[in-house]
Amino acid sequence: MAYQFTMPGRTAIGENALQNSETAIKRLGKNALIVSGKHVTKAGLVQTLTDLLDKWGIAFEVFNDITGEPTNKMIEAGAAAYRAAECDFLIAIGGGSPLDSAKAVAVLVTLGGDISDYLGREIDGDLPPMVMIPTTAGTGSETTKYTIITDTKNDVKMLLKGDALLPTLAVVDPVFTVSAPKEITASTGMDALTHAVESYTSRKGNVLTDMYALDAIKRIFAYLPVAFTDGSDLKAREEMTIAAYEAGVCINNASVTLVHGMSRPIGALFHVPHGISNAMLIKECLSYVLDGCYERFANIARVIGAADADDSAQEAAQAFIDALDKLCGMLNIPTLKEYGIDQDEFDLCIDKMAGDALASGSPANTIKQVSKDDMVTIYKRLW
Repeated sequence: MAYQFTMPGRTAIGENALQNSETAIKRLGKNALIVSGKHVTKAGLVQTLTDLLDKWGIAFEVFNDITGEPTNKMIEAGAAAYRAAECDFLIAIGGGSPLDSAKAVAVLVTLGGDISDYLGREIDGDLPPMVMIPTTAGTGSETTKYTIITDTKNDVKMLLKGDALLPTLAVVDPVFTVSAPKEITASTGMDALTHAVESYTSRKGNVLTDMYALDAIKRIFAYLPVAFTDGSDLKAREEMTIAAYEAGVCINNASVTLVHGMSRPIGALFHVPHGISNAMLIKECLSYVLDGCYERFANIARVIGAADADDSAQEAAQAFIDALDKLCGMLNIPTLKEYGIDQDEFDLCIDKMAGDALASGSPANTIKQVSKDDMVTIYKRLW
């Protein structure tokens, strides 16, 4: 069976990746819109970038109004800033939110309209060049043809997609992730783990995504607890940036499944960060579909050392779920109740969330067939 495999146009990875990208970035344009957020700016990472751009003779305009997960309003403001400064390419630096935002800004400045117009469409067009510099290890946006934007009019997290959204250049330097606080390290790390596990257990998986996914999972189980405990451990940070990149490549080619489908509505309605909502759901979702592909989950358990060759596939698969539960405990992942969500309010939203999850298309990639009723059952189990 033939399949296609897509990645960013070019990748620079490792320490000093940005400093070594002068020639590649100079080729992209003369006036960049830098898309970022307040935390990254305060941490001095935007300054590191702008100092280099000054040195390289590249003009820039800084748009650092991405506050939290991106909305249609933020994207409109970013597009206005791009046009006003007459920019000709974009550089995003930050977590998944600035990176996703830059992709959406590129769509608006090229194709026009409202960003919600592109929901359900394959985005195509000659978008401006895009440089993606992640400062967290998790979202994988630096590798993907996807962007997630909240439509504030309809309270829906939109998954927008198209090969045109693939970054021109991904710059992955573990040093930029050292300043990420513990809760962000946990949230984004669990997002990367969810990407890798879902792609490995997706109907759309293939031999290349399997290779990347298992390697990412092994790295995350080994190094996420270390990065969470000691954020200055550069070895752990480097391993996590590699894992996040691998996991991003996986979802770019094998997509996600049930967890992401059910996670986005929680994020949209209750403003839970994406990685945390994934982590809240992952155990219940994967336990529910475990019997759809015991062998696949068993392989994961053996790769992380939670099971051995003598265990049956069912025993090994359950060992993976137990290891996953232990990891979430180590990272202090909150329950819905601990996060402060009201159960009665949540219950009233279950039908809409299950419908939105099904409509996203992600649950259909799950090897075990799942229905809206199944998702209602899983949402109820979260309490």
